[in-house]
Amino acid sequence: MSSSTLLASSLEERTRSSVKPLNVITVHNRYLMRGGEDEVFESEARLLEARGCKVKAISQEMTHPSGVAGKVRVALNAVWSKPWHDDFRVTLREARPDVVHVHNFFPLVSPAIYYACRDARVPVVQTLHNYRLLCPGATFYRDGHVCEECPAHGLQRSVIHGCYRDSRLGTATTAVMLKVHRQRRTWTDAVDRYIALTEFSRRKFVEGGLPAERIVVKPNFVLPDPGPGRGSRDYAMFVGRLVDLKGVPTMLAAWKRLNQRIPLVIAGDGPYRAELEAELRHSNLSAVEYRGRLSRPETLAAMQRAKFLIFPSEWYEGFPVTIAESFACGTPVIASRLGSMPDIVADGRTGLHFEAGNADDLAQKIEWAWSQDAEMETMSRAARTEFEARYTAERNYEELIDIYQAAIDSVKQPARA
Repeated sequence: MSSSTLLASSLEERTRSSVKPLNVITVHNRYLMRGGEDEVFESEARLLEARGCKVKAISQEMTHPSGVAGKVRVALNAVWSKPWHDDFRVTLREARPDVVHVHNFFPLVSPAIYYACRDARVPVVQTLHNYRLLCPGATFYRDGHVCEECPAHGLQRSVIHGCYRDSRLGTATTAVMLKVHRQRRTWTDAVDRYIALTEFSRRKFVEGGLPAERIVVKPNFVLPDPGPGRGSRDYAMFVGRLVDLKGVPTMLAAWKRLNQRIPLVIAGDGPYRAELEAELRHSNLSAVEYRGRLSRPETLAAMQRAKFLIFPSEWYEGFPVTIAESFACGTPVIASRLGSMPDIVADGRTGLHFEAGNADDLAQKIEWAWSQDAEMETMSRAARTEFEARYTAERNYEELIDIYQAAIDSVKQPARA
């Protein structure tokens, strides 16, 4: 057994013996297209159960309402869902949890469950996976660029632009939900601890009015650990949703500018897929291979054989699990210098930065990385070291339990107003 395996085993044994297992309810409104938030919701539940905690994972599938009545019902429930509030009160009485951890309440669950918890004196932890509490579109991204008009000028700006699903009606519903709960002080009084995924994210939410003393930074993690790749690393790789805000057009434009043939493997699916496939058919991009949506084991196996990962996102990402997975595989990341990315990828150590949206800059970084074998091997080892230091399941469990305990302790204090 390797020394690293013995260390991990010892750490896990100490964790099991020193922390009383908790009774946890986790809540998540799933997305129509599975993404990183869904993965984190499931991984954290598995992590807690593996450490002896009792976990009741409650999820709601996202749906597109049909007809006027259905859309009105969803709109009203987004602000306050009485069925969820009433049912959750029953769940709390029956399950008697130590803590409730909400990942995504929008749009079907609604913040009503916070008040069910408050009445039952059960602490609430909320992970800030995206920027929904500050931006109805949740991304701070509009019309091909970063947009922070709502924090600066008011939520009405989002309605004008139709930032939620390109729908002014849907955006108005989201803006009303945010406005109502700001006035009710839901975000400041009904949540005991927030989990921000990076320091950048935490700063944004503090600027947006969330109580700084309740926001703790805890990054995402990888479970199980795939281990570092072995053998040849003979292509670059992109993994993610095929949408413009992920920087896919910029990446393709960079590949057209390369002075040498560098293989690129693309894995993922999304609205940009048809345009991507058409681009590959009609342009001189024979070095680019599109593999579609891969399973998680297939994705990790492909990452282990990649020389580096391309992460060209053009919006304020939360914490992409893809980057943590890449580090776990010992694969450096070439990432846009935007938002949280400089917090996660250390330029020149675990990867490289380029100017977001700048295909020329990205092409230069790609060609440098492809030609510098020794430097990339050093970055590969540094990426794996970064994973072992910050993004393992063991580290995440310790941090998560500390956050839960802080929330539990806060509720033991005099009742909230």
